[in-house]
Amino acid sequence: MPERSSALSGILLALVGFACFSLHDVAVKMLGGGYSVFQIVFFSVLLTFPLVMVMLLRDETRATLIPVHPWWTGLRTVSAVITGFCAFYAFSVLPLAQVYAIIFASPLLITVLAIPILGERVGLHRGGAVLVGLAGVMIVLRPGDLVLGPGHIAGLAAAFFGALAAVIMRKIGREERTAVMMLYPMMANCLVMGALLPFVYKPMPLGDLGLWVMMAVLAFIATIALIQAYRLSDAVLVAPMQYSQILWAALYGWWFFEESIDLWTGVGASVIIASGLYIVLREGRGQSANSPVLRTRSRAETGTAPRVGPMLSDADKAVPQSLD
Repeated sequence: MPERSSALSGILLALVGFACFSLHDVAVKMLGGGYSVFQIVFFSVLLTFPLVMVMLLRDETRATLIPVHPWWTGLRTVSAVITGFCAFYAFSVLPLAQVYAIIFASPLLITVLAIPILGERVGLHRGGAVLVGLAGVMIVLRPGDLVLGPGHIAGLAAAFFGALAAVIMRKIGREERTAVMMLYPMMANCLVMGALLPFVYKPMPLGDLGLWVMMAVLAFIATIALIQAYRLSDAVLVAPMQYSQILWAALYGWWFFEESIDLWTGVGASVIIASGLYIVLREGRGQSANSPVLRTRSRAETGTAPRVGPMLSDADKAVPQSLD
């Protein structure tokens, strides 16, 4: 059990990491006003590649990049590409806080998908939390009142496919190389978005290119902060810090875009967060054989940024400790 000062340091680092991720999403929204999502994703990946390669230099495993589980790796890669496109599109067209509220449904979906994929048993408590959380999603979306558009559908798709990628990561992560888990989604994004780029490309002034560079740097800083946070503190303390992003969304949305959180988005987000926290705490108390939500580590896989989970996988294999 980490000492109290170490645990506090881990929590603070997690808060810094998720603040950086939220500022990264601000840049996505700014760019979304003038560029196609295909172009945003492509250059995000292109500028992140060098940083990811620096991180992968620590991987001393002597092996090829051929996956041990090609079908699962392929499905995870496709899921990550869809998640990245849908999340970036949702951030481009919807208020920040509303997107976060929808994507926060991902832990609920992870719990459901873990049943067929991981053989997880979900009892009354976690099952009830999932139903309550999904009710919170309905409060945010308010069908019949709020006009639902492509952005809302994209947000829901990002939550689902992000959850699918996370569960697959939990299934094969101990056997696949870190390089495979990180590089395949990024290479797929380069190929898919690069093939579509000629049809949507717009010249980028230096200021906008700076936003892309800022996104890559922020994602790198956030990943390093979260990796260190999980090494200093128990996962059950670090994982809930992801919900701080709703506070950053409120602040950044007001500051940069003159957005405000309406009553029902606030109520729905509170319900979703409460149910997600309950699931995390249940898993932290040993109520789950696989701890799929607790071990997700970070945000949904988008294939555009370094990943926390794969970088911690080697330590997990060696020391099955409190991160389980």
